[in-house]
Amino acid sequence: MTTILFHAQDHDDLERRLEDALALARASSGHLSCVHVTPAEAYVTFDAFGGVFVMDKVFESIMDTEARVRARCEAALKTEDVSWDYEQIGGPLALSLAGRAGLADLLMVSRRKASSSMAGHPLTVIGDLIRESRTPLFIPGDRGVVHDPLAPAVIGWNGSIEAANAVRSALPWLRLAERVTVVRVVEPQRVDDGSRRFPSTRLLEYLSRHGIHAELETFDEPNDMVAPLLMETVGAKGAGTLIMGGYGHSRFGEYWFGGVTRALLEACPVALIVAH
Repeated sequence: MTTILFHAQDHDDLERRLEDALALARASSGHLSCVHVTPAEAYVTFDAFGGVFVMDKVFESIMDTEARVRARCEAALKTEDVSWDYEQIGGPLALSLAGRAGLADLLMVSRRKASSSMAGHPLTVIGDLIRESRTPLFIPGDRGVVHDPLAPAVIGWNGSIEAANAVRSALPWLRLAERVTVVRVVEPQRVDDGSRRFPSTRLLEYLSRHGIHAELETFDEPNDMVAPLLMETVGAKGAGTLIMGGYGHSRFGEYWFGGVTRALLEACPVALIVAH
């Protein structure tokens, strides 16, 4: 049995994202744990002398949002055949989610901004989660259809530690896939950064030991074509999931991500499973 941690947010497609989480839970005989986080900074302010004040009207609005999110989740889940629970917590958003995800197999978050203004920029939150959490992130696709865990899966592979961690973390979900394709993009004139690289053959051997018999496709493409090439392969294979490592250099807000990671997190038609 797997545990899926679902970040419950106040936005229009909450129920549809719950359907994605339920589909994963059913396919893996899993438990769905819903958590709604209220950051403390959403309803407190500081004066010039270090005093802390709770803004009453803002606090009431936040309480209304919490109640609305809980009611929507419970209404959508109460008739389902999946075990679930719901929890409301307070604290820093990314750290709270990362802490709760420590005993989960998958953390489902959204790239869409919540209706309320207290959740922060989605890419910033996702960047913090990739950096802080050891649990793989599941980010629903943009197509607006319910995720199919049994559909083919594509692995974006560059031989890095991050990509290896993503594959290892995604094993329960790769086993569900109808078939798995490894896409290796060889970047011309890439400057070696000194990090250890794992060849594609090692990855295929590793997957085979876990009962996953993947096919390998290798491409020679310039750096700025990696994301489009992955999307083209996803479409050609009829894939429902793309597994990839999360990479980044700058730590400034949503610009934390590397180019390919950022492009796919901003827009991707299929679900992403990302780990760092």
